[in-house]
Amino acid sequence: QVQLVESGGGLVQPGGSLKLSCEASENIFNTNTLYWYRQTPGKPRDFVAAWFADGGGPSYSDSAKGRFTISKDNAKKVDLEMNSLKPEDTATYYCNILYGTKWGSWGQGTQVTVSS
Repeated sequence: QVQLVESGGGLVQPGGSLKLSCEASENIFNTNTLYWYRQTPGKPRDFVAAWFADGGGPSYSDSAKGRFTISKDNAKKVDLEMNSLKPEDTATYYCNILYGTKWGSWGQGTQVTVSS
C-alpha cells in the first residue's frame, strides 16, 4: 500500500500561515483523490480539503474555504496552504486516500498549533 507522510506543521500565531505537505511513496496523485483531515483529542477526524485526480475542482470544508488552498505539486506531493490561521485550527492534520470505500492507513499526521 502507498505510504503517505505529512509534514510542515508547527506553532504559528493567529493570523499566520503554514504550508503542509503530503508526500507519497509512489506517483499516485495523478489517479487518486487526496484528502486532508484534522483531529483534536477526543474528537473524530474532520474533513478539511480534497484534491480530485479526475480534474474536478478542489473541495473545502466551510471552515477552510477562503483561507486554505489545496494543490498538487507533483504526482507524489499535495500541499495544503493555510492562511489567516485561527486558534480553532489547532489540530493534528492527516492526509489519506480513499480506495473505493476503504481508507488507506492513517499516518502520524502533522501537528498545527495556533497560539499567541
